[in-house]
Amino acid sequence: MRALIGSICSAFTEFDVPLAESEVDGPIGWPGYDEARARAGARTGERESVVCGVGKVGDVEATLIVFEFGFLGGSVGRRTGDRIEAAFTRARELRTPVVSLIATGGSRMQEGMAALSQLQRIARQAALTRSAGLPQISVLRDPTTGGGWATLGAGADVVLALPGAQVGFAGSRVRPAGDDSAYTAESQLASGHVDQIVEDLPGALARWLPLLTNRCHTTPEPPAALGSAGVPETGWDAVRAARAPSRPHADAYLDAYFDWRENISGDRCGGVDPGVRCGFGSRDGLTIAYAAQCGTPTLPSGFRTAARLIRLADRLGFPVLTLVDTPGAANDGTAERAGAGAAIAEMFAAVAGASVPVTTLVIGEGGSGGALAFAAPGRTWVTPDSFFSVTSPEAAAAILKRPAADIPAIADQLRLRPQDLVELGVAQGIV
Repeated sequence: MRALIGSICSAFTEFDVPLAESEVDGPIGWPGYDEARARAGARTGERESVVCGVGKVGDVEATLIVFEFGFLGGSVGRRTGDRIEAAFTRARELRTPVVSLIATGGSRMQEGMAALSQLQRIARQAALTRSAGLPQISVLRDPTTGGGWATLGAGADVVLALPGAQVGFAGSRVRPAGDDSAYTAESQLASGHVDQIVEDLPGALARWLPLLTNRCHTTPEPPAALGSAGVPETGWDAVRAARAPSRPHADAYLDAYFDWRENISGDRCGGVDPGVRCGFGSRDGLTIAYAAQCGTPTLPSGFRTAARLIRLADRLGFPVLTLVDTPGAANDGTAERAGAGAAIAEMFAAVAGASVPVTTLVIGEGGSGGALAFAAPGRTWVTPDSFFSVTSPEAAAAILKRPAADIPAIADQLRLRPQDLVELGVAQGIV
């Protein structure tokens, strides 16, 4: 564990937390508990299952909470709770981000409910630190199970995991047999509960911590247009330009706008939408959050991930850039069962409730409410090769029971061209 700390940060100073007096063999008198702790200390050189302190990670000073799995399986007891509480308290005093490097089997059974109740204590400290506007990053090592996963791990703002780590609420000795693949970092990533799996942990933390601490207090300008410079003559021209396969999409815009960036992933409800890109990017040394549609129908998990990103950016004080590009919200049975309406409402609420500025650029299709949910009222711009419409011309023809031959004319009637959107007051201008 000490080697891990040394590989991540420099000038590490451990917090001095006195060990509280305890009853013989702990709070419930578990036979042999004192001897087990003594053996664990002799084996690891540590006095408890966590070491907490402050150090420099790259150029950022951070508070570290580091688990030693060799000390009783990294389990959480009352003394562990003392240390974690003290670490969060010091982080708030020092105004540092918190990085939790977790390797734990869960709560310490030799202390019974006195150990389990430490999870409430940890959750309280994490909540106070969130309210203080300080970012929290968790790193899931092998294993991360039980209450350690359900508090410090899954509750962090950004969740990183080491490849192949065992991650799950149920530990290997107590879960049902037969589906071990569900309890891996890779499975948790695919299910939307982990943001990234990282091979180079020191490098990843050295990138993430500046992103989450370099605040930008200005309203971001919309990106420059990357595609066609000429506005379309007709509505149908606008539709065809936005649907052209060669048109630049979200990744091209994000790469051109930011010096570098890191994505978050997943809605924390079991879903990932590969058609939505969310994260934080550095532009001229300052951080701007982004949520971008990538040209596909947006899934409920995509709306929830974007809403999660906006709420996090709002709490940490980062402005947000959104890119609109979708034919609309996914509307099949699977999407409905996954809560499409509720997810879209969540995104509308996140944009409407944000205290930080949100800037929007429509870069392709703006299809109905699924696109509008990503758009900031009063701060939306459009590119020349984009359109925004109450519904697609094809859907409008179907709703109005008009023949397919009328679709180009309907596109004109919908007034969906970039210049129409400016005239209507929907967009501030054409970039």
